[in-house]
Amino acid sequence: MSKSDPTSPARLIPQLAFPPYSYVTGKFPHPIRDPQGHLYGHPQRAVARLDPAEWRQCESYRFGIDLFNHGFYWEAHEAWEGVWHAVQRTGDVADFLKGLIKLAAAGVKAREGRAEGVRRHATRARELFLAVSDGNPDAFAGLSLSTLTRLCDMLSAAPQKYLNSSDQPVVVVLPSLT
Repeated sequence: MSKSDPTSPARLIPQLAFPPYSYVTGKFPHPIRDPQGHLYGHPQRAVARLDPAEWRQCESYRFGIDLFNHGFYWEAHEAWEGVWHAVQRTGDVADFLKGLIKLAAAGVKAREGRAEGVRRHATRARELFLAVSDGNPDAFAGLSLSTLTRLCDMLSAAPQKYLNSSDQPVVVVLPSLT
């Protein structure tokens, strides 16, 4: 999928530009540490806490969804990790964010061509989503917990189906969150 593909998910934060590439270890410059990286030398943005009832107010959370849905898994991981830190890394909101972080890590492993990493991260993400849902499949912070757990089940059951070790700047290999 490309940015101009009409089947691409709608953007939640269209005013924020996507990076020029989706980072994959050994294939592209590290975004932060390498002088050629797309975030090198950029100041860190302030990150707001995520309130699940007011999730639209948390720009970093919504941008993480955009990044994930368009194949920027490492970058989605980073966006959600900032929000995870902002909620003090404890409680249901933190566990939900950690589940998203693990799901994004599964996407990174898929782009690296590592099936076991996809399976391991998807399995852990599922555990976190189930703990947050406590059997309730309703939406949490705008996303369906039952859809997220089904996505994790698909990845865990057949991780090799999602592998893509391409050197392309952006490859969407996982189903969208929305």
